[in-house]
Amino acid sequence: MKLNKNTAQGGLVYSTAHGKMCPGCRQPVAKCICKQQKVGVPSDGIVRVRLETKGRKGKGVTAVMGIPVPPAALDAIGKELKQRCGSGGTVKDGVIEIQGDHRDTVVAELTKRGYTVKKAGGR
Repeated sequence: MKLNKNTAQGGLVYSTAHGKMCPGCRQPVAKCICKQQKVGVPSDGIVRVRLETKGRKGKGVTAVMGIPVPPAALDAIGKELKQRCGSGGTVKDGVIEIQGDHRDTVVAELTKRGYTVKKAGGR
């Protein structure tokens, strides 16, 4: 069993028997009971769309963050946006990433769906 510096407070991070442990409910991540209570990423009600190039060797990625939906619905929205843009992408940590600069297409699509959308960042 591996322990980290938080073990003084009982913060078990990894168990060789169960794998990663949830710090909130102290259960294995696969059986976490606190993740069922999380509805989605905390949001102020505004969906932000921006172009990110940092850490991607100059290639642009359209990042969509702040959509107030559960993670399963976020995957579905990400899939539909990728199809609409005709590009690949992924959903990581509550952020939809679409390869390429598709900010205008994404803003139009999300506005049509009833979200309050803002372009964030420069350019």
